[in-house]
Parts: sequence; C-alpha cells; structure tokens
Amino acid sequence: MPNVAEAKRPAALRVLVYSNDADTRSQIMLALGRKPHPELEQFDYLEVATAPVVIERLDAAEVDIAILDGEAQPTGGLGLAKQLKDEIADCPPLVVITGRPDDVWLANWSRADAAVSHPIDPIRLTDAVVGVLRNRAAA
Repeated sequence: MPNVAEAKRPAALRVLVYSNDADTRSQIMLALGRKPHPELEQFDYLEVATAPVVIERLDAAEVDIAILDGEAQPTGGLGLAKQLKDEIADCPPLVVITGRPDDVWLANWSRADAAVSHPIDPIRLTDAVVGVLRNRAAA
C-alpha cells in the first residue's frame, strides 16, 4: 500500500531527448533541470541516440514531449520531426534545436511545435518547452 506522500505526488512528465551527441543531450537536460516551472510536474528524461528508438517510443505513447537535435547524425531532428508529425496520429509536442536562428523556416516546415537554436540557451529552451506544454494542456 503506497504511503500518503506517494499518493499525493503528481506523475512525472516523460521527456525524450534525442541527439547522437551525448554532450548535446546533457546540455539540454541541464538547461531544463528536473522541474523547470512550478506549474509542471517533475521531468523524467529518456535519452535517445537513434531515430528508430525515437519512433518506437513515440509510437508506443511513452513520451509527453520530445526535444530533437536538428544537427543529429545520421538522422537530423528536423526531418525526424516531420516524419513523426506525418506518421503518428497523436504525436506529442516536439521542440527542435536548430543549427542557427535563421533555420526557423526549417522548424516550421518540420511542423515542430517550437524551435530553439544552438548554442542552447537555458532560458529560451525552458520558455519553449513550458509554452508547448501549456498549449497542450489548454487544448
């Protein structure tokens, strides 16, 4: 039988972080932290280095939001975002990390819910992720 503290604790949000570069994944998770906003549940991160695993996890509805590195190799996060939006009926929100600010048009093409450019700015990334999650909750 769970204790009272466990029963009152809200479920964590499952955040997938995709990049073939472990340092980039680490930067994203460090920038957001475990609880980036008081209105949100704590984040539980799932680090993924390959596109097939991203597709598998999103297709199985194991993720609340995904953050995709647009510079990942061999499958970039922008093309992967487009594929996910086209193929997964109830695709969770997607935030893409673009190579530069001028690549926002690619993020729009990919149908990502938000985009932030490299280098990763913790404030901009947090604002984008919180905004996307708020919009999803309001829908």
